Amino acid sequence: MAGRGYKTEAVVLRSFRLGEADRVLHLYTLARGRVGAVAKGIRKTKSRFGARLEPLSHVEVMLHEGSGELQTVTGVELLHSHHEAREQRYRLGVGLVGAEAMLRLYTEQEANARAFQALTRFLELLDELPVQTTRPSLDPLALSFQLKLLWLSGYLPHLTSCADCGARDTQLIGYSPAAGGAVCTGCGAGALALSPAGIRGIESMLAQPLADAKVAGFTDRAARDALAVITAAYEYFGNFRLRTLRSA
Repeated sequence: MAGRGYKTEAVVLRSFRLGEADRVLHLYTLARGRVGAVAKGIRKTKSRFGARLEPLSHVEVMLHEGSGELQTVTGVELLHSHHEAREQRYRLGVGLVGAEAMLRLYTEQEANARAFQALTRFLELLDELPVQTTRPSLDPLALSFQLKLLWLSGYLPHLTSCADCGARDTQLIGYSPAAGGAVCTGCGAGALALSPAGIRGIESMLAQPLADAKVAGFTDRAARDALAVITAAYEYFGNFRLRTLRSA
């Protein structure tokens, strides 16, 4: 059966070498969700595509579907290079955390316009992200983006009452992925400990747009609690850990 081509917006999440001149790309597309594709000859000095398909680039791409699992890039137009993010170490660290979160949470060829919009907005904000002295994995933009991806994936942590017993007029002291959110003192055996600042910080990140995350002024404890909740959710719901979180 002959293959067919289509055009879509896409973000390059990851790439790696294939043979002497090609690259395999992991793309998140507006039309099809997660897609794997080969960019043939991209590593040659005269390649038409090389500079346009760097990780974190936002492009309009022509893809050809054949009989194999990987599609083929036949054309590409650069929409936003996000060169500023790639060239600054701290911003790149934040960007790679976000890119890997997309890769691990969205593994199917299934369109999700809201997830794509969140990803492109994240990259726009990343270009102007203030450089911090803390680890990129604790940056409010990285944390807010991952929490929103968990929400869009159906794994939103419940924080307004005990997720186990439902009690509202009680202190919430921990996070239980099995219960689906924060738990009270009576239900907190074995739960991940959370501070009041952490719960408030996570609630704020979920309620605010991404644009407000970078100026939210969260405490270090709130950021660490948010990261712990995100990591626990990944492990419980997806059975994975982000490699970028260990190095960022």
